[in-house]
Amino acid sequence: MTDVARADSLRADPLRERVQRHVGRGARSPIGLWFRDIDRVLLLIAMLLVALGLVAVAAASPATAVRYSSGAVKIPAMAYFWRQALWVVLSFPVMIGVSMLPATAARRFALGGAAVFLVLLMATPLIGVEINGARRWIGVGISQFQPSEFLKPLFIVATAWILSFRAKDPHLPVVPITGALTALVGCVLMLQPDFGQTIIFGSVWLTLLMIAGISTRIMALLGALGAGGVVAAYVFYDTARIRIDSFLFPDPNAVHTDSYQTDMAHAVLTAGGITGTGPGGGRIKFKLPEAHTDYIYAVVGEEFGLIACAAIALLFLALVVRVFVRLLDEEDAFRLLAAAGLAVQFGLQALINMAVNTGIAPSKGMTLPFISYGGSSMIALSLGMGLLLAFTRRNPYLTRSPYGTRWNG
Repeated sequence: MTDVARADSLRADPLRERVQRHVGRGARSPIGLWFRDIDRVLLLIAMLLVALGLVAVAAASPATAVRYSSGAVKIPAMAYFWRQALWVVLSFPVMIGVSMLPATAARRFALGGAAVFLVLLMATPLIGVEINGARRWIGVGISQFQPSEFLKPLFIVATAWILSFRAKDPHLPVVPITGALTALVGCVLMLQPDFGQTIIFGSVWLTLLMIAGISTRIMALLGALGAGGVVAAYVFYDTARIRIDSFLFPDPNAVHTDSYQTDMAHAVLTAGGITGTGPGGGRIKFKLPEAHTDYIYAVVGEEFGLIACAAIALLFLALVVRVFVRLLDEEDAFRLLAAAGLAVQFGLQALINMAVNTGIAPSKGMTLPFISYGGSSMIALSLGMGLLLAFTRRNPYLTRSPYGTRWNG
């Protein structure tokens, strides 16, 4: 196309001319287009959580190193911090790479990944590695990974895709299909056992049904079934019954119960007061089991104070609120459901972990997203955040029509 023809084309399309004027040559590169479309506030929140997680793991690493050291093996005090730093370096490209995918490619990637990790999850009770009485991990060489961690974001996207067909045909049986898949995942998780992850999958599914516009009658019926499931778990599921009983009726003489863990977490959390003891100043954390994973929120409270705990809670709240505000004018049913479901996953998992650490919920073995130590967990969370960033991407110039008028009050 000649320069004259290009100029005529731009004059014939004022919107295109406006886009060309605002978007330079550098911004038309893949990185430039990604940075233009990405929700930079959401990306900043994710990076802040990762940075705070490194600080928290550095605080918890000495206590964990002492607990897992023995006479023959001496673990360096900052070993877990350096391992976590390495996992962050490996996970960040995953998050950015997935966030650069177009929505269609991200959906296809999630659907394929969901099928793979669903098979791996079903195989875990048979070939998994048993740790602390639970068979949730699959060993790969010298390391292990938890299929349910990877399945969570991928399954949410797959469920959102199935439910999105309801917008085209309300008579499609999307509720029974997604309900059967969620029940399958829940049954396999209970075999491991993993009651906390079962709650996450079920709660996100119910949330997606509400967003999809399922009738109140069906939601009430599903709520009653969910309550019945909790009661059945208490009656027939020994792990759930023991944890609930130890939480509601603690035995002060039993030092190795779940009640001891939650009580100690509460003591560590409040030991630092408002401002904390300072980095490295915590002492009660050395009595805390799993200080670097399940109870890292308590370590943050001891060394950095309740102000730091409140800041972390507000960051997770900001993440969820930011996503839902971003989706207020979203017209694509799939992107709406997928992004909302991923946001609820992050928020609900954080809420459960903080509830356990503050002593208002029984122990569930739930990590704090981006804050707790864990290699495969960090990669899985980065994968989920990458999908969330991909589904909330917007071209800021497509909605700026030169023919529209602006109300100025």
